[in-house]
Amino acid sequence: MSEKSFLAEKLCSGKPVVTAWSLLSAPLVPELLARAGYEAVTLDLQHGMLDFEAAVETMALIALGGAHRIARIPVGDNALAGRLVDMGAECIIAPMINSKREAEEFARSIKYPPVGERSWSPFRAAMLNGQTSDQYLKNANSQTLSLAMIETQDAIDALDDILSVSELDGIFVGPSDLSLSLSQGSALDPNGAGTAEVCARIAEKARAAGKLAGIFCLSGEKVEEAVQQGYQLMSHGIDTIFLDHAARAALKEVEQLAQAGGGPKAGY
Repeated sequence: MSEKSFLAEKLCSGKPVVTAWSLLSAPLVPELLARAGYEAVTLDLQHGMLDFEAAVETMALIALGGAHRIARIPVGDNALAGRLVDMGAECIIAPMINSKREAEEFARSIKYPPVGERSWSPFRAAMLNGQTSDQYLKNANSQTLSLAMIETQDAIDALDDILSVSELDGIFVGPSDLSLSLSQGSALDPNGAGTAEVCARIAEKARAAGKLAGIFCLSGEKVEEAVQQGYQLMSHGIDTIFLDHAARAALKEVEQLAQAGGGPKAGY
């Protein structure tokens, strides 16, 4: 990522971007994901183990690794959203946005007047962006993205109103919670055909409203499907799952070699 490259510019140009997803409070891990080639890394402060302090350190390492910086806040924590953009987040994802009012309050928390109500203190953000304070102020409202998560039936019912919020840059779909809500808690089916159909309609409405559309993907196939549906930001790859799969694969390799050699399994 060059000094003058911004996530907002890429997404608004229509370029698909895949982001890694980080749950661990281990700053080196997102840096490694960035260095592996991910264009963006998302820090999950809703369901992950990171606190504000860890997120601040981690965003600097993501920038060092050459990737864009995204953060998901806990439900309704607009104050934290403002703090995270001050520390360098280029995009904030807000979960469980179910109404126009909630979308407005969230989006305005990370936009400067007259668009929003963000308070001034972006010195770390300007530094990570390679900008002076004046340059940051001039560009912040267009370069700092607000994405409201659509993951409930209530959000779908209010989608037109949510998309009408001028301060909001776009939406981000959570298929797991969406499938739970659509089935009234009877099934977790993020990859199901019914969920995919609803996700396609959400993307279509977002694009028609001139908004960005992002989605959480659980496989490479789902990333490709999302691009075809009109999504621009796709998450794929979670640090905890990477570690789990890599550890199991390493142990399996040792076990297979031991079995092929006829030797003892050595506890495997």
